[in-house]
Amino acid sequence: MNPESNPSIPNALVQSLSPCRSAVALTGAGISAESGVPTFRDAQTGLWAQYAPTELATPEAFESNPRRVWEWYAWRRQLVTEVQPNAGHVALNQILEGFARHQLVTQNVDGLHQIAGASSVIELHGNLHRTLCSRERTPVQEVAPQASPPACPNCGSPLRPDVVWFGESLPADALHLAIESTQSCDVFFSIGTSGTVYPAAELPFTAKRNGALVIEVNREPTPITDVADWSFHLEAGVFLPRLQEALNRFRH
Repeated sequence: MNPESNPSIPNALVQSLSPCRSAVALTGAGISAESGVPTFRDAQTGLWAQYAPTELATPEAFESNPRRVWEWYAWRRQLVTEVQPNAGHVALNQILEGFARHQLVTQNVDGLHQIAGASSVIELHGNLHRTLCSRERTPVQEVAPQASPPACPNCGSPLRPDVVWFGESLPADALHLAIESTQSCDVFFSIGTSGTVYPAAELPFTAKRNGALVIEVNREPTPITDVADWSFHLEAGVFLPRLQEALNRFRH
């Protein structure tokens, strides 16, 4: 069927997706912001407005003042528990499931994709809801905090959030899988990401070099805009449900 009845989605876009068998989607802070999750820099509000991100999100900051860093992340974790996935999260899952092979890669640490039902998510920057021993770097099921931060039950070192801080490398396995999936995909979606945080920002360019169709959905132009085959300056929660509806009509 022809999707022209929905003027927001170009017919040519839907037709170009028809032969695609594999898809990768990269998501950033924009899609979570639509659920009410503050972006990283927006989280410098209220009590935390006096601190720069580099004072709260580096190994050096944690070593210098683990209590302050732990409490900032505890505050951010609480904010995330008060929000829900939005229509963009849900529609993205449905769009990806329409391809024979698909992979969701996210720079977000809030877990909203999983709450929305995503079955396989590569978390490049970790997850706020997980905790690590700061010395052994092993996962720890958080115990009732007797201190801030709590101590590792195995070695007594302070626990830290399982997120990637400035100056730290991304998880090697996650990055490798993201690159591998991108190199072999037919279509690459860049959603709600500024395209400035590397190495994730390189993924759309990798997809393009390997012949994939690149589709950008972001409220503002980004460095990705110039290489994207299609770029839509809309919120994911507006655009993605419309795209999913158009794809459903075309396929049926």
